[in-house]
Amino acid sequence: MNAQQSSALLSRSREPVKLGIVMLCHNELPIATRMAQVWANGGVPVAIHVDAKASSDALATMKIDLARRDEIIFTPRHPCEWGTFSLVRATQDAASLLLDRFEDVTHVMVVSGSCLPLRPVADLEAFLACHPRRDFIESVTAGDVGWTVGGLNEERFTLRFPFSYRRHRKLFDRYVDLQRKLKLKRRIPDGLVPHLGSQWWCLTRTTLRAILADPRRAEFDAYFSRVWIPDESYFQTLARRHSTGIESRSLTLAKFDEQGKPYIFYNDHRQILEESRCFVARKIWPNATALYTHFPRPLQGEPSFAEPQPERLDRIIAQAVARRRLGRPGLYMQSRFPQLDRENGKTAGPYAVLQGFSDLFPDFEQWLAERVDADVHGHVMARYGVEFSGRSQIGPGGLSDSAALRDLDARGFIANLIRISHRMQIIQYSPRDQQDLNWFMATDPNARIFVITGAWAVPLLHSGMPFDDIRRIAAILQRTELEQIATLNSVWLKARTKIWDLGDFCARPADALRSVIRDLGGDPQVAANLPPMRQMAGMGRFLQRLRNAGLRPQLMGEFPVVDPVPAKESTIR
Repeated sequence: MNAQQSSALLSRSREPVKLGIVMLCHNELPIATRMAQVWANGGVPVAIHVDAKASSDALATMKIDLARRDEIIFTPRHPCEWGTFSLVRATQDAASLLLDRFEDVTHVMVVSGSCLPLRPVADLEAFLACHPRRDFIESVTAGDVGWTVGGLNEERFTLRFPFSYRRHRKLFDRYVDLQRKLKLKRRIPDGLVPHLGSQWWCLTRTTLRAILADPRRAEFDAYFSRVWIPDESYFQTLARRHSTGIESRSLTLAKFDEQGKPYIFYNDHRQILEESRCFVARKIWPNATALYTHFPRPLQGEPSFAEPQPERLDRIIAQAVARRRLGRPGLYMQSRFPQLDRENGKTAGPYAVLQGFSDLFPDFEQWLAERVDADVHGHVMARYGVEFSGRSQIGPGGLSDSAALRDLDARGFIANLIRISHRMQIIQYSPRDQQDLNWFMATDPNARIFVITGAWAVPLLHSGMPFDDIRRIAAILQRTELEQIATLNSVWLKARTKIWDLGDFCARPADALRSVIRDLGGDPQVAANLPPMRQMAGMGRFLQRLRNAGLRPQLMGEFPVVDPVPAKESTIR
């Protein structure tokens, strides 16, 4: 099926869609006024909530400027404070009024006054028309992936927070510590499984109305009014009760730093924002006149329902964060103070650790052994036993393949394996293996570590196991790999490392394998004949299914949700 046929098919499958906007405004009301006009000019009704603490004069000016726009309404004001239920209450009131006033609205999207539409509003409605019954809301279980900032994942749902995090930080921290010490916990209402996610969501009218009209809403509101940062959990949790189809992602481009503060986009980010093909971006610098002038892009021809592609922006932010946190070699800065290891060499000679290669290439060990002068072992740290080269029970130097004996002194085991032979030792590694040596290898100058992040998902894609089991295993493996990568990104790293995400590696496997063989002392030209590689068809949809099930895949790279070429149905259905 070519692109033209695909476009025609999607056009026939669209259903009528009418978008409505809930806009939460706290300051910079002149900019919020301009954004409301942008949405209204696109034919979208807007319900505006203005923080009760905002200037009355600025609000009066805003109402005058928007007085002639019948599609723009103002909702009752609440004094809003970060981390409190007031933001949820403001959203509830605005959404209710929007649904009551505009009966033709089919989808409601929450934005802020500093959110800038990047593409025509018609593009967003065309995209929603292709997914008319999908709720686009990031919704992740805190217990599976601990990606939140501030150290409170599950505890934000079980502790009490009577003190403001920003105004009374010491009292906040001390009261949290007291509850932990006394083991005090709140009861989570029956039937609720807490989920977390971005507050910038887009829900269908059916789902949103069901949440607002839930018979137990008073009970849920009372509970979430004592939850920390409920605007990131209230709708994300209740959507799981009422939605029939959750797409666990936000349609708003919002990035946060390690302190939980949003990244701000400036004029020089224009090209990156345009290449992202996202519908809305948050948060824009108030004086970024070039962005406000350039966006949203005018509609040219038919509306485009093309998928957003924020992956390049994600990579740039990740690289910038790594540079800021780690600095340059030899450049001393306040954020890092290197400390020298005191060992006189951790191991006797160079060795290599390859992670993810055997998951992609079933015959990788034999293929590599024919191309480099080294002993190529399997997973010597496998939990069930040591996989020596050739799978012999006795390895070099009389080492046993017993996992129990190895684990008595894992460092001594790996040091002995490397010292006993004059040839380089190459071992396979995985998040499924025993993890006690992560820091040892990362801080060893003799180690050469090559990692394909996310490769553990490939065997799961082809496993044929029940999806609930796959999701549980994926959560465990992902947490393990995130800890591994954090170790490899530490300031104490001394090993030579190369890291690819799964998407980048699969795009250029020959180049990656040539660089591996070159670093291992082999001839890069012998990598021309690649080993047989597992099929990757269906990986994008597989990862999206994990997101929809409440698990956010990370470190996987870029895989389209829909395969560009039709492939056979995956065994995981």
